[in-house]
Amino acid sequence: MQHFKPEPLTYFYVSRPTPCPYLPGRDEQMVFTDLGSVGDPSGLNDHLSRAGFRRSQSIAYKPNCPTCNACIPLRIPVADYVMSRSMRRVWNGNAEIRARRLPPIAAGAHYELFEAYVAARHGEGGMAAMGFEEYCAMVQDSPVVSRLYEFRRGDDSLHAVCLTDVLDDGLSLVYSFFDPEGTLPSPGLHVILWHIQEARRQGLPYVYLGYWIAESPKMAYKTRFRPAEYLGPDGWRRLEDQVSD
Repeated sequence: MQHFKPEPLTYFYVSRPTPCPYLPGRDEQMVFTDLGSVGDPSGLNDHLSRAGFRRSQSIAYKPNCPTCNACIPLRIPVADYVMSRSMRRVWNGNAEIRARRLPPIAAGAHYELFEAYVAARHGEGGMAAMGFEEYCAMVQDSPVVSRLYEFRRGDDSLHAVCLTDVLDDGLSLVYSFFDPEGTLPSPGLHVILWHIQEARRQGLPYVYLGYWIAESPKMAYKTRFRPAEYLGPDGWRRLEDQVSD
């Protein structure tokens, strides 16, 4: 891991409050910066990821809600991770899946899978109206090292896709989606398990999962990965200090 010193002209901005997509009746507000405006966008992204930021296209952002701190950054220390019995069943149940690394270039087949996934799982969210051009921007407009990981079943049919950032200390899952009508167990969990194995293979210490919100049932799956670490006022700590099983 290299020490990164933010450039003197790294500007941060605060967004206007908008309705929170996860907690009804609350507003969200973000602090953000444009990674594309600095000389070392990957270095800045590495640094900000350790500080709890996430990336969308060229923007690195972090919740900055005046009356709420429900969004908690999570990461998995891969050296310490051991699959539980239930996770082992997920892993073994997806034994036929084969992953392939691709450059971050949008493909029509991937977008069709994305559309089906969003309609089935997040039909009420903002991504439900995302057209192909916007999908292309999500995948391709990245000033940092990003990859697409494509997952196919034994019959070569498309199973899942994940857009992943490669950080100096780990892999960060930017966005993943899968076949909502597939019959294999827990495809979303399997994608995360695969990233843990891949980070271990590459000698990277962490897999970054984004934000966990205790009050959001849609995010409950993230706490099934133990040990995990959350970012609090005193830095990264084990999740067991924040929640119990």
